[in-house]
Amino acid sequence: MDVQTDFLVIGTGIAGLSFALQAAQLGSVAVVTKRKKDDTNTNRAQGGIAAVLDQVDDFALHVNDTLVAGAGLCHEDVVAHIVREGPRIVRQLVDWGVQFTLTSQGTLALGREGGHSHNRIVHAHDLTGAEIERALLAAIQQCPDVTIFENHVAVDLITEHHLPGRRPARHVTCWGAYVFSAEENRVSRFLARRTVLATGGTGQAWRHTTNPDIATGDGIAMAYRAGARVGNLEFMQFHPTTLYHPHERSFLISEAVRGHGAVLINDRGERFMDSVHPMKSLAPRDIVARAIDREMKTTGKPCVFLDITHVDPDSVKARFPNIYNKCLSLGIDMTRQPIPVVPAAHYMCGGVVVDITSRTDILNLYACGEVALSGLHGANRLASNSLLEAVVMANGAIQDIRQSGLARTPLPEIPAWDDSDVFDVEEWILLRHDIEEIRDLMWDYVGIVRSDVRLRRAHHRLELIWKEVEEFYRRAKVNAELIELRNMACVAALVVRCAMERKESRGLHFNTDHPLSDERFHHDTLLRARPIRRRKSMPPPHSINGKISEYHEIPGVSTPLRGEF
Repeated sequence: MDVQTDFLVIGTGIAGLSFALQAAQLGSVAVVTKRKKDDTNTNRAQGGIAAVLDQVDDFALHVNDTLVAGAGLCHEDVVAHIVREGPRIVRQLVDWGVQFTLTSQGTLALGREGGHSHNRIVHAHDLTGAEIERALLAAIQQCPDVTIFENHVAVDLITEHHLPGRRPARHVTCWGAYVFSAEENRVSRFLARRTVLATGGTGQAWRHTTNPDIATGDGIAMAYRAGARVGNLEFMQFHPTTLYHPHERSFLISEAVRGHGAVLINDRGERFMDSVHPMKSLAPRDIVARAIDREMKTTGKPCVFLDITHVDPDSVKARFPNIYNKCLSLGIDMTRQPIPVVPAAHYMCGGVVVDITSRTDILNLYACGEVALSGLHGANRLASNSLLEAVVMANGAIQDIRQSGLARTPLPEIPAWDDSDVFDVEEWILLRHDIEEIRDLMWDYVGIVRSDVRLRRAHHRLELIWKEVEEFYRRAKVNAELIELRNMACVAALVVRCAMERKESRGLHFNTDHPLSDERFHHDTLLRARPIRRRKSMPPPHSINGKISEYHEIPGVSTPLRGEF
């Protein structure tokens, strides 16, 4: 079933839904999501939204906290803009039905997290993301012009590369995406005048992650293949505190627990962060994660501990009911015993390059949320700035569209997806091995602490996996697993390329061979696929199942771009 709308939104987290709610006032909206509509990174967010709402706080302090955490790579104009929008964004979410936690006086309760100098985290107990997801989906249900397509996986953006006999113009244009329906087991055209990438993060490329299964870097990979710049992918934020349990998946222990008084200790009960940073256990995430990694390697222990037993038990249970019950289900009473914790891949600070209105390099294509590189986070995201950024940037896209107008000119004739020359391949065991190998390589070689040798080894193997997967993709009938593997292989290789470009240590990127920051690398790391110089013998890209992008080489040769965007 082909679909044509004014807007196509890929993703149902806070960025995608907040855009869709406003876009519905301008035209018809199709929203596609890989699994169920609430299966998002947003739904798992515990902490909250950073906003200046206290009289003793001010914008300048929030901006400064963000810049300090970002280790010199934040774009100050972007930081100032997003921070100043904070109070308005909170009011906007309340108007959409989000029920934040209130004080006994009926005002918004404000918590504190690592790197923040004041209490400014608006939250809904320890399930803020779930509450936001609930409210936005409920609001969407009241919008007749918005249709959500569950179990639909975007395969590739539709651009000039898919048009028969047409060379890409100087500026590539997006007209929607080819989308695979898991229920119908086929690929359809989702055509749109404006397309928004809100696909979330890349955490599933690492062995241990707080992210749900959907976080396979789809938006970054699709945008890169279409010719957009991507960047700062070396800056994966590892959340310092996820529950350590040998038989459980990583479960986030919110930074707000430390903001409520919890301290990090080792197996001897020592508060090891006290000697690491002036903010102790509330230091920025990159510093805390490396300190935990060092403590584990020094002691040989598989984890450290988060101790909040000295805080009033009733206040802990009231503030963190979800975390308390989860720990209790595993035999850990956090009010009586420390919580075993380890770091895990959590948030991608890089992404698809966008301007302040969320426009990418590709005409009619926007990106907002974790998939985008706006310049807010720099080399390390300040806690609870991400949900704020997602709504601000979605609003920016809406404002840009209102100002530029929504042209009603006919869309070009887009070829239907053609899989007549492909077949079902039986070698799925090889693909599953590729997924596991990618995760192990990224965790072992491109984790919290890196080195030139580790990066070279990862680069060599990941480039080969990327090429193997692309070759498999060309001849195989697509399904959701293959699409995700293709995107994971692409993004993992791009992360390593960015990391190899940065011959220093800054923020979330720590290289033991270059342990200090270097002013020569005081810029964003940007990559763009290099156009193919076509040979006469090469078939036109549309003639092979609509699968080959004319723009990128396989396995995609990136051109390092210096300087800020």
